[in-house]
Amino acid sequence: MSFELISNDPGSSARAGVLKTAHGEIKTPIFMPVGTQATVKALTHEQLNEQVRAQIILGNTYHLYLRPSIAVLEKAGGLHRFMGWDKPLLTDSGGYQVYSLSDRRKITEEGAQFSSHVDGSKHLFTPENVVDIQRAIGADIIMAFDECTPYPCDYKYAKNSLALTHRWLDRGISRFDETGPRYDHEQIFAPIVQGSTYKDLRMASCEYIAEKNRHINAIGGLSVGEPHDELYAMTEVCTNILPADKPRYLMGVGLPENILECIGLGIDMFDCVLPTRNARHGMLYTSQGVINIKNKKWEEDMSPIDPLADNSYSRTYSKAYLRHLFRVSEYLAYTLASIHNLRFYLWLVETARIKIIAGEFHAWKTSLLPQLMTRL
Repeated sequence: MSFELISNDPGSSARAGVLKTAHGEIKTPIFMPVGTQATVKALTHEQLNEQVRAQIILGNTYHLYLRPSIAVLEKAGGLHRFMGWDKPLLTDSGGYQVYSLSDRRKITEEGAQFSSHVDGSKHLFTPENVVDIQRAIGADIIMAFDECTPYPCDYKYAKNSLALTHRWLDRGISRFDETGPRYDHEQIFAPIVQGSTYKDLRMASCEYIAEKNRHINAIGGLSVGEPHDELYAMTEVCTNILPADKPRYLMGVGLPENILECIGLGIDMFDCVLPTRNARHGMLYTSQGVINIKNKKWEEDMSPIDPLADNSYSRTYSKAYLRHLFRVSEYLAYTLASIHNLRFYLWLVETARIKIIAGEFHAWKTSLLPQLMTRL
């Protein structure tokens, strides 16, 4: 595992790099499609490889632990072999899912007790067993178990939660360092910065995590309802402190404009369910703006979904055809829309990388942002 910085944009803090993993190189900045339950919804791996051109995808410890179960994944030889994906994988530790189960969980010093959303069965996640579970899943990058605070969150709760997250981190690091990978490839462990929207807590968390000297550092607890200006302010606090020679992963972000702004602040890696979730509801992100393809205005529009897209699907299928598929509830609608949105997100970060290397990122971002936020 290694990370090499290739270039820095002169007009911002944006940077381009290469993260090397056991399952291949990842060119940063990068967006990771979310494959929560061992699949990116509605897409085959061939479509992810050939149309989306994904470099890495994300799975989720909480969901994979419940279904198909760790026993099944171990029998398969890990998640890569189970799902037939030979590129890098990252697994979220389940901290966000436990956070979202606010009426089904109890957080203690030991860990998080929760009831399964599937059958109501009781379970306990600790910093140690979450490492063990992710060792068994076998992702290239595995995340520390943390507590994600809600927004808004009062200062006292955020401070106590951060202290707990740091204690959990130390326990997780100890477990990771005293164990080895279960399969034939190396894994890396990523701490997560927390601290809600309080600058002093974020700074303290970044400093604490930087001292751990891990291969990659993540920023969590943002994009949970806070205004965009607070998202950017807290991100900048973190990128000013987290080591420049290690990739910075901003978890769960976000909209195309969020990604561009945060690349400009020095973020290298992103994931978010929005491109696929919104695709299934007919919302498409394009180089001209955002389209609700279900609207009647597209009923007779025979133009391509996005004529400037570098994806043949988006140039081949018309707006009228995709609207028709949604209107008659054809499954193909979800597939075409998901391919389009994910490819757009990958195009966005790939082009950002090109512009960073050319020293043109800031000007390009500034000119593109108004278009990205236009509702067509």
